[in-house]
Amino acid sequence: MEGLKLAAAKLVVYLHPSKAKNVADAIHGEISSLLFKFNETFDGVLLAYDTDFPSNLAKILPGVHPYFGVRLETKLLLFHPKPDMVLEGEVVRLSEQSIHVVILGFSAAAIMAEDIREEFKFKAKPGKEVFRSTIHKKHRIKIGTIIRFVVKR
Repeated sequence: MEGLKLAAAKLVVYLHPSKAKNVADAIHGEISSLLFKFNETFDGVLLAYDTDFPSNLAKILPGVHPYFGVRLETKLLLFHPKPDMVLEGEVVRLSEQSIHVVILGFSAAAIMAEDIREEFKFKAKPGKEVFRSTIHKKHRIKIGTIIRFVVKR
């Protein structure tokens, strides 16, 4: 699926001196706090990471609160959708005006009525909403269906 990208990054993580006994856990805690959130530095949503500590040296920052910086190299898996990319997701809600989709189990998208192909007509029965194709009668979009769509914005 488009939208996923691997990136190699050289980072400096600043830690409080109280974390000096277990630096690796502190670093994993800091990077884990960035998971599943959009980050402008990475220009995407961090999904996974793998860190490597090339050195055991750290630089102490002078000041009121003397944090120390640890340099590390990491591989990042980012969710980075752009316009005109094709994404795939599971339909979680349907209405006459929109189709709501969850991508990769965490990111939501909405496909509005003006972006749904003309061949699909909305039909609703109590508890069973469906978009049905007027060209191919067996072609239906209902809750739980996996669909592919193009990112507009």
